[in-house]
Amino acid sequence: MKYGEGLFNRNRDPRLQRDPLASPVPANAPTATPALVPAAPRATPGSASHEPTPRADEGAGSKLIVGPNIKLKGVEIDDCDTLVVEGRVEATMVSRAIQIAEHGAFNGKVDVDIAEIRGAFQGEMTARKKLVIHASGRVSGKIRYGKMLVQEGGEMTGDIGALGEGTPPLAR
Repeated sequence: MKYGEGLFNRNRDPRLQRDPLASPVPANAPTATPALVPAAPRATPGSASHEPTPRADEGAGSKLIVGPNIKLKGVEIDDCDTLVVEGRVEATMVSRAIQIAEHGAFNGKVDVDIAEIRGAFQGEMTARKKLVIHASGRVSGKIRYGKMLVQEGGEMTGDIGALGEGTPPLAR
């Protein structure tokens, strides 16, 4: 190394210097041409679409997820289409659906269309359309439901009854 060149070779021939933002591939190297992928056909009005219909729980709507190790206490949850409980929640809620994960727990008052319980629920629940309690699910309190499915191993205790024609939902 000559005196004055410096460690970073600042005094080199500028034609030999490499641009730090340039691609490491030389300019004259052959490049692969990207494969062309045909575009998906667009549906026109009146034509049948072959796309699968989204599930009820995948619909476009507001979704609140209370993750594991999260504790949400003393709240009122409104304007939420689906509440997913993976942590612990103490609240009052009016929603379209609630899903309690296996290690999740909800304590409070719930008025929903569909409740799917894999964890623990304690309190007052009205599931207007359907209540599903999986094998790991534990439900206790005042429970009202339209239709119910309890898998083997699932537990229910408390004041439990089917919704009748004249049964009002919880206050909104």
